[in-house]
Amino acid sequence: MFIRGAGVTLVISIIGTIIGTGIGLLIGVIRTVPVPERGLKRTTLKVINSILSIYIEIFRGTPMIVQAMVIYYGSALAFGIDMNRLYAAIFIVSINTGAYMSEIVRGGIVSIDKGQFEAAQAVGMNHIQTMKNVVLPQVIRNILPATGNEFVINIKDTSVLNVISVTELFFQTKSIAGNNFRYFESFFVASVIYLVMTFTITRILRYIERRLDGPENYIMIANQMQVETPEDILKRKNKENR
Repeated sequence: MFIRGAGVTLVISIIGTIIGTGIGLLIGVIRTVPVPERGLKRTTLKVINSILSIYIEIFRGTPMIVQAMVIYYGSALAFGIDMNRLYAAIFIVSINTGAYMSEIVRGGIVSIDKGQFEAAQAVGMNHIQTMKNVVLPQVIRNILPATGNEFVINIKDTSVLNVISVTELFFQTKSIAGNNFRYFESFFVASVIYLVMTFTITRILRYIERRLDGPENYIMIANQMQVETPEDILKRKNKENR
């Protein structure tokens, strides 16, 4: 039961984080589109930005446990939709993560030097091309620590989804403790499993960050990156001293 619960927790958190990051990237790009001074495009962008702002404020300003209750039971009451609990959990985690990631992405885009936007426009790129080829590759690297932090939060926050009877780790632990009345031992095992999952994810993301950073020492030769070994650095410094 512990293993099954941990598996469901990982599935929800992984899929929810991936979809939420995609939502955040899309919203971040849309919210940074330059607004013209007048015309239909200005009105359209204003309306879209207002709708996105409402979405972000609602899902950042309410607890996930309340969102789960409203979305799962509200959809059944208002529209007669009988949602699968696992799909409902993934949907809830995804849109909640998307609200947070959209602000993280927007901050990452704003942090890019304006000169890069101007240079891209000078060579004829539109906003989408600038984002795809110039800005987003840098933004994704810069927001990777925040994305990893959101992933770890999602692993822990899936525990609130037991209110809609999703059989994740916390739900399974409650069932085990209720069957054998050994609450301390049951929840201690659950805490160790949560710690192992979050620690492993953190180590993996740190490794990816280091790989994306590239080598610390390199020189540019003929438009190609050539890595300098310690011996090369020593030879170059000796040559410069001569």
